[in-house]
Amino acid sequence: MLTYVIRRILEMIPVLLVVSLLVFGFIKLLPGDPARIYAGPDATQAAIEAARVHLGLNQSLPMQYWHWLSGLVQGNLGITYRTQQSVSKVVGESFMPTLYLAVAGFLWSVILGLLVGVFSALKRGKWQDWTLMSIAIGGISLPPFWLGLLLIQFVAMPFGIFSVSGFNKPSDIVLPAFTLGASVAAVMARFTRSAFLEVAQEDYVRTAKSKGLREKLVTWKHIMRNALIPVVTMLGLQFGFLLGGSIVVESVFSWPGLGWLLIQSIQTQDQPVIQALVMLFVLEFIVINLLVDLLYAVINPAIRLK
Repeated sequence: MLTYVIRRILEMIPVLLVVSLLVFGFIKLLPGDPARIYAGPDATQAAIEAARVHLGLNQSLPMQYWHWLSGLVQGNLGITYRTQQSVSKVVGESFMPTLYLAVAGFLWSVILGLLVGVFSALKRGKWQDWTLMSIAIGGISLPPFWLGLLLIQFVAMPFGIFSVSGFNKPSDIVLPAFTLGASVAAVMARFTRSAFLEVAQEDYVRTAKSKGLREKLVTWKHIMRNALIPVVTMLGLQFGFLLGGSIVVESVFSWPGLGWLLIQSIQTQDQPVIQALVMLFVLEFIVINLLVDLLYAVINPAIRLK
């Protein structure tokens, strides 16, 4: 397994290089003058030119890319145009709130989604199955921003229990985490049900039942273990989306995370922050995919990673 992990890490390098080149190119296509943004709205032309030299924007694009890439490898992401702070510091301060939100939304949605999916599969064709899957379809179809606004209007404001803005106490995470995880719970419920029913029709499951094994043993040992393999893939993808796709939820609840930071950076054309955040999101997906592959071998020892 160690050889497999090393090989996968080495495979990340060319992917990240290509992504970094694309990110750098797209950022340079954005309108606006970074030197003017850095110098401030009231800066003179001389101050703007000095800022251009200070930021290295007077150099050729290949040289700018090389300096940015070199700093990226060393952990130096540059400075923000808006506040002249270290990009690493700004991104680091916003990372933990997003991680807390993603983990909270992930945990409740996955647990509920798995339980509902298995229960619906066991009650296939009955009223419980139809009811739960109808609710799941509604959860998938419900836009997160609208659900967040509904929770603010009908839960937070009338009762005053939960905050509708910021992250000041543990209870502030309840509504954003529920909003973020609602669609994930619905997706996991439907996906788990489909995977469970598909595995239940395999020959080895029928063989196990014909041998007189108890229904619970067949369900959890033979069906659930094999059904979890595609489910784990979906889990990894969903967690990656929660980390990188929490922009809407963070905007609705003014959550001080990476999504909120990205919105602010786009509005102020803070290119170094945008570049760092996009690269971080890409790295998250790559790492999560690697962890998912490693979980395959944990769930089913018969799988050998090569």
